[in-house]
Amino acid sequence: MKIVDVCAFYTPHGGGVKTYIDRKLAIGAALGHEIIVIAPGSHDHVELRSGGGRIVYVASPQLIVDRRYRYFDDPSAVHARLDTERPDLVEASSPWRTANIVANWQGSAPRSLIMHADPMAAYAYRWFGRFGSREAIDKSFDLFWRHLRRLGDRFDCVVSANRHLSSRLQAGGVAGVTTIPMGVDPGLFSPAHRDAGLRCDLLARCALPERASLLIGVGRHSAEKRWPLVIDACLAASQHRPIGLALVGDGRDRGRIVRHIGNNPHVHLLAPIADRLLLAKLMASADALIHGCEAETFGLVAAEAAASGLPLIVPDAGGASDFVALDNGELYAAGDAGAAARAIGRLLSRDRTRLIAAAARRAADAPLIDDHFGALFDLYGDLATPLRSAA
Repeated sequence: MKIVDVCAFYTPHGGGVKTYIDRKLAIGAALGHEIIVIAPGSHDHVELRSGGGRIVYVASPQLIVDRRYRYFDDPSAVHARLDTERPDLVEASSPWRTANIVANWQGSAPRSLIMHADPMAAYAYRWFGRFGSREAIDKSFDLFWRHLRRLGDRFDCVVSANRHLSSRLQAGGVAGVTTIPMGVDPGLFSPAHRDAGLRCDLLARCALPERASLLIGVGRHSAEKRWPLVIDACLAASQHRPIGLALVGDGRDRGRIVRHIGNNPHVHLLAPIADRLLLAKLMASADALIHGCEAETFGLVAAEAAASGLPLIVPDAGGASDFVALDNGELYAAGDAGAAARAIGRLLSRDRTRLIAAAARRAADAPLIDDHFGALFDLYGDLATPLRSAA
């Protein structure tokens, strides 16, 4: 099949979507599919991938709120690329403007909407959750839900990577929702990468001795990641035991996070790590992952941490919670720093030997990204077969 992904979230600067797209290009080629990604760029150009596939950049302006990202401002330019490519199937990787652009294209290929974003959880529930229930917030944002329902009617399928989001979409009347969990790179994240020396070095950077507990958080510095909540939770939990926190990432909220840390010597910021093997070693060398975001559509960081044999401390909503069972982690009420602090305390009070053994067992069962794409391409084959047969 020839699959074209119109992906406004793709940026060379990194992030979960880039990781996903890069793997899609490689796996798609290995399975005999031609994958083309249409992405907004600084100018019109094409990037060929050595493993197969290509990224077609369409000249587009930068987002004002985050200049690492761009947005499609000219639907006709995207439509022209789709006309040229003549795909068997088209994906839209955003429920915003990109979805409308793909829906309005006049070609005959079936269309798939990939929910790489959960706007209600990332914005509406986070902003207004203290004032009312999710049901009340949904009613206030009925205009957006009507938009999603229209998209469901115009796309052949709506793909979600976690059961929470799928359930909310279906309850909201969105048609064609199917759940296809994502996964991690095979053979990369593993408990075998644990490095006691690296752990000691990170604790030293947090001004703590080897006997302290080391928590790690990974993700961009943006409001929906809730790093101030994570920092506050670790500070509260550290009143009862020594805890160091290493945060890997960067972004537009870095200054706010630095100010929030203040003079706390037990929080250490690390720059984003592009070297995937180094990230795998870093994860495996911590004592647990702590996560603050309840708007993850999949929870790639949590999946990678689970595959690394880490116990997890994550919110009770969003994709990350799918990787927590009774024996390998703790859930806490999303958005509640006090609840997160108590979850840290509960986890660190457990029998360490049993906890690590349980986390290692879970690591062996971590879902693989290859399985995700295999299921996704099988679905696309079913959607595209009638049109290809007719042709």
